[in-house]
Amino acid sequence: MMKDDQKQQPAMALIWGAEAIALELGTNRRRAFHLLETGEIPAKKVGGRWVVERSVLAAFFQGEAA
Repeated sequence: MMKDDQKQQPAMALIWGAEAIALELGTNRRRAFHLLETGEIPAKKVGGRWVVERSVLAAFFQGEAA
C-alpha cells in the first residue's frame, strides 16, 4: 500500500537541447541558443545540454504575450 507522500507524480514533459527547444519555439537553433545563453528563456543547463519543462516554457511565453 502506498502512503500519500509516495504517490507518483506525473512525469515532467522536458525538452532537451537547443535544437528541440528551437523546434518548440518555431525558430532556428542559433536564435534559440542565443535566447538560452542570455537567459531570455527560463531553462537550465544539465550535463552540458539545455533543458526546459514544456509547461514552464509555454507559461513564460503566455505571460509575455499578456
